[in-house]
Amino acid sequence: MWLELENVERRFGERIAVDGLTMRLPKGAIGCLLGPSGCGKTTALRCIAGFEPVDAGTIRAHGRVLSRPGFVAAPETREIGMVFQDYALFPHLTVEANVAFGLHRLPAARRRQRALEMLDTVGLADCRSQFPHQLSGGQQQRVALARALAPEPQIVLLDEPFSSLDVELRERLGVEVRGVLKALNATALLVTHDQHEAFAVADLIGVMRAGRLEQWDSPYDLYHRPATRFVADFIGQGVFVPGEVIGPGEVQTEIGVLRANGTHWERGQAVDLLLRPDDVIHDDASELRAEVCQRTFRGAEFLYTLRMPNGTQLLSLVPSHHNHSIGEHIGVRIEPDHVVAFARTS
Repeated sequence: MWLELENVERRFGERIAVDGLTMRLPKGAIGCLLGPSGCGKTTALRCIAGFEPVDAGTIRAHGRVLSRPGFVAAPETREIGMVFQDYALFPHLTVEANVAFGLHRLPAARRRQRALEMLDTVGLADCRSQFPHQLSGGQQQRVALARALAPEPQIVLLDEPFSSLDVELRERLGVEVRGVLKALNATALLVTHDQHEAFAVADLIGVMRAGRLEQWDSPYDLYHRPATRFVADFIGQGVFVPGEVIGPGEVQTEIGVLRANGTHWERGQAVDLLLRPDDVIHDDASELRAEVCQRTFRGAEFLYTLRMPNGTQLLSLVPSHHNHSIGEHIGVRIEPDHVVAFARTS
């Protein structure tokens, strides 16, 4: 593994900011630590960068121990590039000079060549003579990425890199950044609270809560196979439907019998089933009818909030040419691809 954290802990007095964090990131992969504010993801990133010591556990990267209790390799010796939330560009230097700033050990000609190579990689070669204030936020972020990649670090860390940008630009830039990192076969770790950003950029995502890692998995499995109720609730959208186990993998709910994951459920066990919007299919031919309570237009589709005859509310993604009004009744089919069940909570 190219980056490995094993039982890492970081405390601030009585508060445990990072609690037993274990994760592994292969070479060339893009990882992400995702979670709400205060969950410990930025502290974990700072420990990897060498800005914070660890109180327990070990951080290893590209064959080296970087941190353990009583030992912290200096940040400048870690071969790690950093992209900060506020870009941290030098306002008095040109774009080219900003990218070349960390290449002072190279001869001047090679330093300039490398800076121009990186600006070309991020699509900003034509802006090399401009100053940061002359660029858009998205362009500044790409300059910051080029500067972090220029010294050819073993790992790139990105701390909430798109948080100051508008939603549309965030999503587009996330795809662009992923393309650049993949083209260079860079190993990278992103920190964000935005799951759309995480899904657009990362190969592996770790969902954190109160300093602990709830699940480290692919975006697909986080969405369809959440390991905990917190992950299921935090990732994507969905509704928990109460039910009772009536047989192996079968749960009786108010909307019929559904098959669920988990062979450990006992008959009679009270569970909550997670249904995603893509599990509820609009079908005019279906005898099962639901009332449209709310609708959100998303361009290619509507997100409908539906009320079933028994009062259960579900979410459904429907192509936008099916333009139904609030109060209208439509036919639906419940066809979950992955039904996930958790023990009923009070």
